[in-house]
Amino acid sequence: MAKIDFDPELLPVDALGGEPALAPERLDIAWLRARLAHPTRWDPEYPDESMARPSVLKNAAVLVPLVQREGGLTMLLTQRTAHLNHHPGQISFPGGRAEWYDSSPIETALRESEEEVGLQRRHVDIIGVLPDYVTATGYRVTPVVGLLTPPFELIADPGEVAEIFEVPLSFLMDGLNHQRLSVDLPEGAGRRSFYAMPYQRFFIWGATAGMLRNLFHLLRAD
Repeated sequence: MAKIDFDPELLPVDALGGEPALAPERLDIAWLRARLAHPTRWDPEYPDESMARPSVLKNAAVLVPLVQREGGLTMLLTQRTAHLNHHPGQISFPGGRAEWYDSSPIETALRESEEEVGLQRRHVDIIGVLPDYVTATGYRVTPVVGLLTPPFELIADPGEVAEIFEVPLSFLMDGLNHQRLSVDLPEGAGRRSFYAMPYQRFFIWGATAGMLRNLFHLLRAD
């Protein structure tokens, strides 16, 4: 399903994740590095979207970019342009489909980030990789966590990216900001369930919110 036929922003909230916000020390760069380098036992969460998926998945990777700001870490995100065939207008991480010449998911994430937002790879310190996330559109996405230290320059590709923005990591790592939504799909295609994390005028949902939810579980695990 390349384009959705419902507006997720109009759906009622079924429930909240509800877990307590991460303790401030778990948002410290040194602590994050250690946790991602040596993760404790934890269980990824994958919302049941109840949708038929292709038997063959396309490989992709995204960069999960943490930016070091004076007020604390932020997450860099993009809003896709409205004319794209896949996920038009949605909030996403920089990234995309793997190419045959990419040596690894990390290479895919770095290459796509440079193409989409002009982020030079010399500014990215890779600190870990999250479990693959399978999307309803048939992609197996590897989230690659990278640390960005300003200053760096970003230039959005106008063909793919409408806007680049940042969200405080503390907001995203708070279960009270994680909304659970669901929708009945047409023609008996089942019921789709997913997370949303609305922030100001940006509605973060679907796969992006799902990957953020897994980062939250990794960082909160004892």
